[in-house]
Amino acid sequence: MANLKLFALNGNKPLAEKVAAALKMELAPASVKHFADGEIQIDIEKSIRGADVYIIQSVSDPVNENFMELMIMVDALRRASAHLINVVIPYYGYARADRKARAREPITAKMVANMLEMDGVDRVVTVDLHADQLQGFFDIPVDHLRALPILAQYFVDQGITDNVVAVAPDHSGTKLARKFAEHLGSPLAIIDSRPGDQNIGVIGDVKGKTAVIVDDMIDTGMRIEEAVRALQEAGAEKIYTVATHAVFSAGAATRLAKLPLEKIVVTDTIELPDEKCLPNMVTISVDQLIARAIHLISENQSIHELFED
Repeated sequence: MANLKLFALNGNKPLAEKVAAALKMELAPASVKHFADGEIQIDIEKSIRGADVYIIQSVSDPVNENFMELMIMVDALRRASAHLINVVIPYYGYARADRKARAREPITAKMVANMLEMDGVDRVVTVDLHADQLQGFFDIPVDHLRALPILAQYFVDQGITDNVVAVAPDHSGTKLARKFAEHLGSPLAIIDSRPGDQNIGVIGDVKGKTAVIVDDMIDTGMRIEEAVRALQEAGAEKIYTVATHAVFSAGAATRLAKLPLEKIVVTDTIELPDEKCLPNMVTISVDQLIARAIHLISENQSIHELFED
């Protein structure tokens, strides 16, 4: 740990500061400047020769700007003779572009992985990738941390475990919702929707129950809106939603504010501006999870314990 240096870029400085506090260390000094034409300049203010470096940067809105900050920082560290360059990406932008769904379509998530490797990154630490197979896009170690146990623990701590049903907002989210259901010992339901079909149904019994919609991210909020409507029609008594990444784009905050949701439970992998923070939103930090991972990795210890429920 004595040879460890922790840097924060502009993607999520509050989380980086929490991680540094959890590790009982200070963020290494560096300045990130943006010129009038959008170009980025990074200055590392102290020597990092031979150091094991960790950079915390969420590739969130503005996605391309934050990604370029990360790439330029890695280049600066490599040229400054850092021993190992580890990037901590709490939210991995472009993760949804992980396959060709149409002709002549790029696989951008793979391209991002290639660029990080070519830039000289030695290890990637991330939280709840949109698809597990993204780990295979890299030829370097990837530590894929899980925030679901932390989110589930909130419901346990609040005593929201009786008469609960975990709900997948679509069929592709069944695996994640099932895992959440296992944490609470609750049954599973699935929102059954088809493209172009206005009739949205619910597979499973939610009548008179507390429904918890489980997803890895909330982007526009339209899928949550459809799920809430379907659950209301199916007789759900109370409705919660839980997700790791609060992307909140295209008017999502306004859309969610109109829904009869008891709580919106998310993590701080993405820094949200005040205007997107809702009164019924609960934000749970992943700082301890990331700090523990950094500590174990830097000590060359197994991180298996972080995957135990």
